[in-house]
Amino acid sequence: MFGIVAAAQAAACTPDFKGALTVESARYTLAWRTQPAAIPVGGHFAIDFVVCPKAGVPMPKRLRIDAQMPEHRHGMNYKAGVKAEGGGRYRAEGLMFHMPGRWELLFELGGEPIERLVAAVVLK
Repeated sequence: MFGIVAAAQAAACTPDFKGALTVESARYTLAWRTQPAAIPVGGHFAIDFVVCPKAGVPMPKRLRIDAQMPEHRHGMNYKAGVKAEGGGRYRAEGLMFHMPGRWELLFELGGEPIERLVAAVVLK
């Protein structure tokens, strides 16, 4: 029954967030999409995302986003800024993947405890 309730809450939290991908932890579902939709190699892009706390979980106090290439053991050359847009929605700007390959987006939701959600992206 809990899985059905959690899925319904996540769907209710993101009904108009079309084209979004999701990543989950024990406490949150996060739906995200990039602008532009196709991430350019060596070009800046933004990520629009919405944080959906699961039953009884408060909204995170802080949010941070970063990215890394695990196979190459390095991250981005830029630090993304995150701004709240209301209603659990956020926009991260200033991201750039400077080379093709497998990247991991790292969403860090601050509070007690800190949650780290990871989404894989393959850039060709």
